[in-house]
Amino acid sequence: MCGIVAYVGPREAYPILVKGLHRLEYRGYDSAGVAILDDDIQVYKKKGKVSDLEDHVSEKKHRGHVGIGHTRWATHGAPNDINAHPHVSGNGRLALVHNGIIENYGLLKTALEKVGHTFETETDTEVLVHLIEEIQSRESLPLEEAVRVALTRVVGAYAIAVVDRDEPEKIVAARKASPLVIGVGENEFFLGSDATPIIEYTRKVVYLNDEEIALISKDGILSIKTMGNEEQHPAIQELDMKLESLEKGGFEYFMLKEIHEQSKTISDCMRGRMNAEEGWIHLGGLEEFSNKLLDAQRFIIAGCGTSWHAGLIGEYLFEDLARIPVEVEYASELRYRNPIISEKDVVIALSQSGETADTLAALELAKSKGAMIYGIVNSVGSSIARLTDAGSYIHAGPEIGVASTKAFTGQVTLLSMMALSLARKRGTISQTYFLQLLHELSYIPAKVERVLKNENKIKFIASEIKDSANALYLGRGYNFPVALEGALKLKEISYIHAEGYPAAEMKHGPIALIDEHMPVIVIATNRSAYDKIVSNIQEVKARNGYVIAIVTEGDETISQMADSVIEIPDTEEPLTPLLSVIPLQLLSYHIALMRGCNVDQPRNLAKSVTVE
Repeated sequence: MCGIVAYVGPREAYPILVKGLHRLEYRGYDSAGVAILDDDIQVYKKKGKVSDLEDHVSEKKHRGHVGIGHTRWATHGAPNDINAHPHVSGNGRLALVHNGIIENYGLLKTALEKVGHTFETETDTEVLVHLIEEIQSRESLPLEEAVRVALTRVVGAYAIAVVDRDEPEKIVAARKASPLVIGVGENEFFLGSDATPIIEYTRKVVYLNDEEIALISKDGILSIKTMGNEEQHPAIQELDMKLESLEKGGFEYFMLKEIHEQSKTISDCMRGRMNAEEGWIHLGGLEEFSNKLLDAQRFIIAGCGTSWHAGLIGEYLFEDLARIPVEVEYASELRYRNPIISEKDVVIALSQSGETADTLAALELAKSKGAMIYGIVNSVGSSIARLTDAGSYIHAGPEIGVASTKAFTGQVTLLSMMALSLARKRGTISQTYFLQLLHELSYIPAKVERVLKNENKIKFIASEIKDSANALYLGRGYNFPVALEGALKLKEISYIHAEGYPAAEMKHGPIALIDEHMPVIVIATNRSAYDKIVSNIQEVKARNGYVIAIVTEGDETISQMADSVIEIPDTEEPLTPLLSVIPLQLLSYHIALMRGCNVDQPRNLAKSVTVE
């Protein structure tokens, strides 16, 4: 939620800030703003997209070599010009951008009002910049020390960047539970909520840790201290990211590009980790803690949204193949319900960004109880990646579309490899079946390409149901979580109400909703419950429901019953989610497009949920 970008160095700051804000806009797009230091602080902010900010600034003065920028996803205060960041101190000396929530802002605001501060906005961020001002002016402190002292009085989550009119050569930044990356150039520095606004200028980065404060200046100084004022000496890391991965590459939307990338990203996730011909799987993070994982009493998988759905597939995989008991938890519920977790448990966290606030908090809880924690994330150097005992990256590359697609299949691919590796080591599947699944997994990227060739047919089906008010998704076994994911995608980007159900549960309530206006999307590829799925479809047809069936190529029975059919290649049942989800992603995309929705930036949603 929210994106921060900043620059200090010899170049003009404004073009760097605006380009960075465009690249961070997937994190929040309610409003945007910049503050640039020249002789004074020039602050410009505007409700709406970054392009609206550009229009607002185009004829105004915006020269300077030091600046901060922000794109907002509203938490405190409505999305409007006034509440947009940056926020300025009462004396006009300081400007600040902030990602996160200051939980005790009410108490701080009351105390500041008593000593004469007045506030113009509804935001917690304005309270923070006034607090820094009060401490700085009362104790005559340099900016970095005033920020450090102020943050000792703050409860909550934050990533901030602050500039000072009277100290115009530097930027002070700090983080706690919200990401912040420093790009290190030649006598210049960049800041970003992630690496996307930095990669064009430098591959050298420093990831700030929780409760660290950084000072970056035009004279090439980088200083990082803890909240306790202890000097830190962080290692500079090299970014592994390609600039072209941040562009649309000829596609109309990032989401469509990312759907079409999945044959490659699934292959990238497997590369170097398995060899079907030689019959092996090797996951670095898994091998190091192999005994702990093999001896685990149970796995607890924690995630939110799409990651939770991937976790449900993981439950089927681990229990079916490796015979390890699994519980799948919403991270937001796990952290608050006083769960029973012990040192015999392994907690697996799924998160595309690696910064999801609820998942981080759930991991910290699990760690405090002695459990091993394993992370499956996409973003290198993210908070979850650094917190966990071990883990694996899915190597999907930057995912810009808010509705997750390639990260989901990357997570499922990684979970499939984990389950196969553990199953083989535990002796819970035969060598023959292990090799069969390994070969089938290696064929998945090519089979994804075959599914994508059905896009025109899927687009036509989308045109048939685009005006529906509701939709029902049904699946069994491995494909029940896919039904949940398909329904979520439709809700996220087209704003059509949709629900996913186990197919057998239809008779326990949802069947009451079915009529000729209700499209029912049935994932009907399961060999193990094929006859049951046929019965479910007959029940829907008997009530005039419109059935769209995802079937295996060559299916004749269901193809004759359904109103529309989308075929996917045959594969082993545990791997079907990697194929059956693709048509549902494309269906949601084309429905949303036909309804005039912004598929990359759906209303009210942000890509990375770094606040509760």
